[in-house]
Amino acid sequence: MSYDVELTDPMTGDILELDSPHQMKGGTYQLGGSPNAWLNITWNYGKHYRRVFPDRPSDHREARDGVLTGIRTIYGLTGAESIPVLERAILRLGDDVDDDYWKGTEGNARRALTQLLALAQMRPDGIWDGD
Repeated sequence: MSYDVELTDPMTGDILELDSPHQMKGGTYQLGGSPNAWLNITWNYGKHYRRVFPDRPSDHREARDGVLTGIRTIYGLTGAESIPVLERAILRLGDDVDDDYWKGTEGNARRALTQLLALAQMRPDGIWDGD
């Protein structure tokens, strides 16, 4: 199971497109790159995300009891608003990257967040959504 995290158009809710396809890889990815501001992230990293992201009250559809936790903390934020949130979370994770993408290490979780940060920097106008 996994999270599909994407930057969406604030007016239409459609996934935003980038100027050129990106080669970011998550649990699933598009061969040849994807033009969409989207990343699939395994749930195996969830325990780390629940530790490093602040809980945030929200009426977002994925909120649990009205509170967004873990990676869902960025849902509803603009790319620009999420940049400092992602940067703080990245700094709180270790760098023990494993060649096995599915292994729930802090380094693997951090690598996925650095990709989300890159998407936020490319499309600061978008609104994060997912699941």
